[in-house]
Amino acid sequence: MRLPTRLALAAFASGAAGLGYAYAESQWFVLRHASVAVLPPGMPPLRVLHVTDLHLTPNQKRKHDWLRGLAALEPDLVISTGDNLAALDAVPSVLSAYGDLLDVPGVFVFGSNDYYAPTLKNPIDYFLSPDKRTINSPPLPWRDLRDGFNAAGWVDLSNRRDTLKVGDVTLAFAGVDDPHLKYDDLAAVLGPADSSADLRIGVTHAPYLRVLDQYAADGYDITMAGHTHGGQVCLPIKGALVTNCDLETARAKGLHRHPADSQPGDPESSWLHVSAGLGTSPYSQIRFCCRPEATLLTLDPIS
Repeated sequence: MRLPTRLALAAFASGAAGLGYAYAESQWFVLRHASVAVLPPGMPPLRVLHVTDLHLTPNQKRKHDWLRGLAALEPDLVISTGDNLAALDAVPSVLSAYGDLLDVPGVFVFGSNDYYAPTLKNPIDYFLSPDKRTINSPPLPWRDLRDGFNAAGWVDLSNRRDTLKVGDVTLAFAGVDDPHLKYDDLAAVLGPADSSADLRIGVTHAPYLRVLDQYAADGYDITMAGHTHGGQVCLPIKGALVTNCDLETARAKGLHRHPADSQPGDPESSWLHVSAGLGTSPYSQIRFCCRPEATLLTLDPIS
């Protein structure tokens, strides 16, 4: 066998092995743990389960069962930041996957893949047009999903402010509809956060800077977001290559400050938690150096 042929076969085998691993990693779900001191001194800690970007189809039993099992954590609050659906018939599967978590106090917003079905895309588009929107695919039954969440008592934060009592803690929320589709109405939630609450939380599917800036300026202590998939395909050491929005790649997932160079106590600054989420598009079921995740975030009192 000639050397060029051997090299071609080796390259093909390496590529196939890499894709095989990337698919396997997309099924390797992990629960992240993080903590941040944001509650007033003397308050009891609050355990928040942040779930996002399921992109669930009815045949994805492994993902369904993994999420359903998180109810055993007995969180105090669930925050769902969108992109739950990936098929026209997925609503019953999504509600079943949340399962007993629906008995826990919860809040939610939607993402683009709650409104429109996923489509086959060229992966290069994420580099050439990282802010590209898809609104020409079939609409998804987001109203049925909203009704299911509402029936469980979860609070819809789509372009709304609201308050919620969780145990002894009073929480003030601001939420926007999906900024990626430009459905966010920042004027509807503009204004100083409720200073009478024990904690103020901003919620958005996509962490666009215009949303993060307003939440921080209005006095929200922490913002919860998804959408980025943590980059989905990352490089060792370097991390994410894209975020699919205008957030820089260094903050594609995890707990950070906003603005990025601010410190606790700085005016018009807050915490930001971005989850890499649990799913992928059904047309690109791969992850690399970026395991699918949910996060149990413990909100501690400031010492």
